[in-house]
Amino acid sequence: MQRRLAAFGPTTSGRARRRDDAVDGGGTLPPMDGRLDRRTFRDLLMRGPLVADGGLGTSLIALGTPVDACLEALNTRDPDLVERAHRAFVEAGARIVATNSFGANRFRLERHGLADRAAELSAAAVARARDAGAELVAGSLGPLGVRLAPYGRVRETDAAGAYVEQAAALAGAGADLLLLETQTDLREIEVAVGAIRSVAPDLALAVSATFTRDDRTPLGSAPGVVAETLAALGVDVIGVNCGEGPAQVLRIVRAMRAAAPAVPLLASPNAGGPAEVGGRLVYPATPDYVAEVAASLLDAGAAIVGGCCGTGPAHVRAIAHAVASRTRATGVVVEVDQHHAPPEPAAPAPAGATHLERALVGGDLVVAVEMEPPRSFNAAGVVAAAATLRDAGADVIDVADSPMAKMRMSAWAACRLIEERAGIETVLHFPTRGRNLLRLQGDLLGAHALGIRNLFVCVGDPVTIGDYPQTLNDVDVTATGLLSLVNEGFNEGVDRAGSSIGEPTAFFAGAAVGPHAPDPAREARLLRRKIEAGARFLLSQPLYDAGSLERFRAVFRDETRTELAVPVLAGVLPLASARHARFLRNEVPGISIPDATLARIERAGDGDAGWDEGLAIAAETVAELRAGGVAGIYVMPQFGRYDRAAELIEAIRRLVPTA
Repeated sequence: MQRRLAAFGPTTSGRARRRDDAVDGGGTLPPMDGRLDRRTFRDLLMRGPLVADGGLGTSLIALGTPVDACLEALNTRDPDLVERAHRAFVEAGARIVATNSFGANRFRLERHGLADRAAELSAAAVARARDAGAELVAGSLGPLGVRLAPYGRVRETDAAGAYVEQAAALAGAGADLLLLETQTDLREIEVAVGAIRSVAPDLALAVSATFTRDDRTPLGSAPGVVAETLAALGVDVIGVNCGEGPAQVLRIVRAMRAAAPAVPLLASPNAGGPAEVGGRLVYPATPDYVAEVAASLLDAGAAIVGGCCGTGPAHVRAIAHAVASRTRATGVVVEVDQHHAPPEPAAPAPAGATHLERALVGGDLVVAVEMEPPRSFNAAGVVAAAATLRDAGADVIDVADSPMAKMRMSAWAACRLIEERAGIETVLHFPTRGRNLLRLQGDLLGAHALGIRNLFVCVGDPVTIGDYPQTLNDVDVTATGLLSLVNEGFNEGVDRAGSSIGEPTAFFAGAAVGPHAPDPAREARLLRRKIEAGARFLLSQPLYDAGSLERFRAVFRDETRTELAVPVLAGVLPLASARHARFLRNEVPGISIPDATLARIERAGDGDAGWDEGLAIAAETVAELRAGGVAGIYVMPQFGRYDRAAELIEAIRRLVPTA
């Protein structure tokens, strides 16, 4: 097959020539004889790492394309716009440019009434990248957007036909390599690789999977399994793209490197995890941060580094500088056929760690806020409040499960809606109350399937105080027993009976601590059992005396002969008025309000003055607690006033050092 490779040698064609001011995006490209085959591409990667482009889809949207438009149709409808987006990445230093053909397969195009144009739009995509000056054109093939049988209704032969059609068009139009990207299903990958090899056996093939925040594909495959599968299929490059951001991709690259050290690696992270702000998705990672992680990706063995959603030309330029600096500083090329993986630096948190776990390990002050699910199926208000708290500086939202035994929406449904629509991680309160062992385990599997990873294990308020006192309150396991089931069972891949649940879960579970318990010594002994059962963080009752936690630590030390090393998120319930303070002091077990604090709120009076004084007391108490070593705070908004909770968080962020 004749190839168009003007970029590799002397040329009089302006369309393939790089601009003189482009950033060096990798090692020197060798002269070619008009053909780039698999072996030549692997040899090229041995000469040094290459820079790939960034997020083409988000770039086209940023240039004015509607979010719901068929981006692939732009290849013929508005070719100048596509070339403009490609050219910006080329000028930023990208050596490899992926074509605008991610969704140009018959199944995805059918949604736009364009199923019969898959080959045409794929071929046009190659021309657009070539005309923009790309040195290496990677023909992009995304997932088909449908499920294969038996989970879906698409037969493997039909899926293979779609990949054959698109791969043949991309190869025939002159793509230098093929990129099967953002894959989620190992079965679909196997079908796709077989189909692609049948029509383009000589072209280099890179295959890249995407992972959820627990470092597994959406269908549950771990990075090592993906890497081993792709290596066995004989693909030329394996990798990861999209996902939750650069730090996650770095973890996955390290895991893939360990599982398949002989295969070159590709890493193209999003510019951070997407968040919805003002009705649009934004990606928070700055070019400097992306470049910093890019350097670590190179150290981890990545042979191709680029970006995905949210990464623009500025990010790619920063990546290119990182690649060029590393090459100049070391002169080292990427070795892809080692017999063992390079040693990995110690990670600050385990692979797949939740944001909460990473924040606790990182040492920053963690802010969690408790929210109650709605008393209806409409969660719009809760989602809006969660977004407000996120913007104010909250790290996670704790979703209570039927607090005070009042009927509410399922807490795990509320968690899912908050995470999807407000873009902030949650902690699911998981009481043993009202759950037999059968339902408890089913609920755990359901929560994990919905993407919920943080659990606060507790007993729960007794049903006798709630809406339905006649209902049963019986439980099969205690909070300590549930912690053991989660950590020694589900997180190891087995249920209570020792039967397999398929793959291990990745729950990060915490428990309660009561510094003002009537019998502190008994509370200390109970807490030790919770910690031994796997409690990884602790939430306390509201504290109004910073010294109370330190006094409990001393009791714990005396009773257990060990230090209380598990991170504590101290409860913060701001006072709203003197009446509110007296109620808490006299009627709520486990809460102790010092006389001086009560006198201070009484002097402030009621109304806004009382609210303001309560917030000031809370912020000052948090500062003292932080100085005493608490890992974070657990804010409980008074009377559902999430606006006041947001004010408190902002005040705390100003007052308390982050680390």
